[in-house]
Amino acid sequence: MYLGLDLGTSGLKGLLMDGDQNIIGSASAPLDVTRSHSGWSEQDPAHWISACETVFDALRGSHPAELAAVTGIGLSGQMHGATLLDKGHTVLRPCMLWNDTRAHEQAARLDADPRFRQISGNIVFPGFTAPKVEWVRENEPSIFAKTALILLPKDYLRLWLTGNAVSDMSDAAGTSWLDVERRDWSDELLSATHLTQGHMPALAEGSDETGTLRAELATRWGMKQAVVAGGAGDNAASAMGLGTIEGGSAFVSLGTSGVLFASNARYSPKPESAVHAFCHAVPDTWHQMGVFLSATDSLNWWAGVTDKDAAALTAALDEKPGAPENTIFLPYLAGERTPHNDAAIRGAFIGLDHAYDQAAMTRAVLQGVAFAMADSRDALADAGTELTRVMAVGGGTRSAHWLQTMANTLNLPLDLPAEGDFGAAFGAARLGLLAQEGKGADAASICMPPTISRSFEPDAALTDAYGEAHGRYKALYQALKS
Repeated sequence: MYLGLDLGTSGLKGLLMDGDQNIIGSASAPLDVTRSHSGWSEQDPAHWISACETVFDALRGSHPAELAAVTGIGLSGQMHGATLLDKGHTVLRPCMLWNDTRAHEQAARLDADPRFRQISGNIVFPGFTAPKVEWVRENEPSIFAKTALILLPKDYLRLWLTGNAVSDMSDAAGTSWLDVERRDWSDELLSATHLTQGHMPALAEGSDETGTLRAELATRWGMKQAVVAGGAGDNAASAMGLGTIEGGSAFVSLGTSGVLFASNARYSPKPESAVHAFCHAVPDTWHQMGVFLSATDSLNWWAGVTDKDAAALTAALDEKPGAPENTIFLPYLAGERTPHNDAAIRGAFIGLDHAYDQAAMTRAVLQGVAFAMADSRDALADAGTELTRVMAVGGGTRSAHWLQTMANTLNLPLDLPAEGDFGAAFGAARLGLLAQEGKGADAASICMPPTISRSFEPDAALTDAYGEAHGRYKALYQALKS
């Protein structure tokens, strides 16, 4: 048996998988985000531990024999969070999350240093870890002075589970401190932010063993001292769950954020495109990502404004969308990453008139997210990755209307996996299996793609109209920016 733990923004999920990769059961615990100022987004790491305890307790209650048989545990998590610990591993302040953009000035300053793009292969985005720690150094110097260890969110869970401070390559690639091609911390980049390798965890591949479950925790939940894998950042873990490992395979994720992810057989950076070029979760593999910060978050915001359930809003729409709305929604509720790297921009409805009702504005929100995804498609093409079809995952895939809108806008077929859970927790469980199997395990044969239940082909009669609407969307961004 294998256990995948996925530490997300809104909750922590645990998934049990047997040796044949059948999902046996799962449990989850919610998490809250604190936004005390505009652009701020924080969580208390103690809540991650509480959520993990809740998940283990639930699995012990529902599947005691299966939990007891777990031999491999994999970790997945939200990326980029800055968890600062002192010498005794006490947390010094709330963790600044991936969508916290307060450090935009620090990010711009670091990004102006050509070493960062040259060595890390990426723009220094405000949401990345390094500028956040620089913000702490400049605004909370007493906390920075006490900082002895900096961990990403899932790696704080690992520290609690195993006692070991380790990160994996895919997650570490999003800090701005990793030499992504060499897959090692860069002394030069660390020094540029007043840090040393002593502040960093050890590094491992996602499929490597990084320790075993502490004896006291194993006893508490009636478990073995299972192997704990390096794991992965949430998108790389989702790629493992979907079998997106071979070069050219790709998926779109309609989660809190929107992601267009493509696996690469070689390191292919192009920072000026604002495409992320990161290590994948398995050795000698990389990936590119286009990312924007508010995908289902945009729909959930609109649902809150209308005092309606998000699922009810999308269920009221026809399964097949018509021509794009004249109203354009810009989904920049928390800023924007690919392709513009703009932390200050905010969202907007543009082109409203008396004819617009709730359904029309819901369609506009879904289209706006699709246009943002098309921006990432274009950025990946600029970085040398042309896509022919993609899988679709995430909470937004429950809406056939949204998937067809996305296919029309991207002008790409979208494949929807068959009923099942192929997300980050499943990918983490697969990494737990690989770590338990050892270094000779073949990731590609273990992490096979799922069966496809349905494909959404672009509507040839509408793709030109959606392409034109995407052009208006891009022009409106420029107008709003100016």
